[in-house]
Amino acid sequence: MRAMSRPNRPIYLDNHATTPVDPRVLAAMRPWWEQNFANPGSVEHALGRAAEEAVETARAHVAELIGAEASEILFTSGATESNNLAIKGAARFAARQETDRRRVVTVATEHKCVLESVRDLAAEGFEPVVLPVRPDGLLDLDLLEATLAERPTLLVSVMAVNNEIGVIQDLAAIGEIAKRHGALFHTDAAQAAGRMPLDVGAIRADLLSISGHKLYGPKGIGALYVRRRPRVRLAPLFSGGGQERGLRSGTLPAPLVVGLGEACRIAAQEVLLDAGRIAGQRDRFLAALRAEVPGIALNAEGERRVAGNLSVAFPGGVTAQQVMAAAPELCVSTGSACSSAEIETSHVLKALGLAEPRARATLRIGIGRFTSPAEVDLAAAALGAAWRAAAASRTSAPAGPDSASE
Repeated sequence: MRAMSRPNRPIYLDNHATTPVDPRVLAAMRPWWEQNFANPGSVEHALGRAAEEAVETARAHVAELIGAEASEILFTSGATESNNLAIKGAARFAARQETDRRRVVTVATEHKCVLESVRDLAAEGFEPVVLPVRPDGLLDLDLLEATLAERPTLLVSVMAVNNEIGVIQDLAAIGEIAKRHGALFHTDAAQAAGRMPLDVGAIRADLLSISGHKLYGPKGIGALYVRRRPRVRLAPLFSGGGQERGLRSGTLPAPLVVGLGEACRIAAQEVLLDAGRIAGQRDRFLAALRAEVPGIALNAEGERRVAGNLSVAFPGGVTAQQVMAAAPELCVSTGSACSSAEIETSHVLKALGLAEPRARATLRIGIGRFTSPAEVDLAAAALGAAWRAAAASRTSAPAGPDSASE
């Protein structure tokens, strides 16, 4: 590929960490900061009632995106809170009922907030079970079946789309297995909502988590779907004024709620169009990157991958950190943006069984709604140049143990 000039601003390819707010979402939010800043709970006056109406309209938009009823949507601060409320709330309510279902099952590649929530329950008398995944990142359904058959299980929590490698779990099959064994089914859909069609009825979900800033909405807002028929019961995480059906107390941030609702409204209309366009950009980028970096490998390679995701491992003993340092004009990442700032091997890549050198050579690419063809071309060229520079620097230095091969 011929040399291309550097852009005036960084090229953003980290859409799994966060997405830019869609301009239409910003426009919908602005009046609720400037013109009507009332508390949605202040229904005694006109401004408060208008804010409450806007919140309920947003609730309906969120519900429509996932095939739910508006009354089944609770607003939270984001997917981390939603996941905690779903997992700990279900367990603590069950504990009060003195149920014999004490097992909570999840998967090794889950987001840290799910893994830690499940592990925290051990101190409360529950049995956490963390299942491995296959090399393609998917849960072995026979293993799930056998695990649930061993003893009564309260809850199964499996994410819809992995935040690092982009694989899509077979939610309908997982939900069917959970239901057959009398377990609740929760899915963290933060990376799926707005990127692929979702229907809580089709996947038999009891609980589903959403994050606003993963689908071109604002940060600081999310939602939890809680099935009403038959009703799923949760214990609240904290006490307060009893908002959100008594499950999530606190004043609702009307501008953020409106922004989430608008983001979901747009996604419901444009999800398939977005996915097709983004998949085209992804394929263009990968073809260009393979031309630039012979031997680059795709982690968890397979068809069940969300459109914009690529998890790529660079060859030749070059680490992802070295590539990123040599390409400062690119915004990419080595994995989850929600973990400690300490540089450590991704638990997701470890769960795939990747060797340490390959895991350290892996970059996560997230292509999004606003990524242009010119940007993917520039990014592939920049990564190729960065890899060559890092490889050249490595060959001029004393030999080390690293290698990107398994």
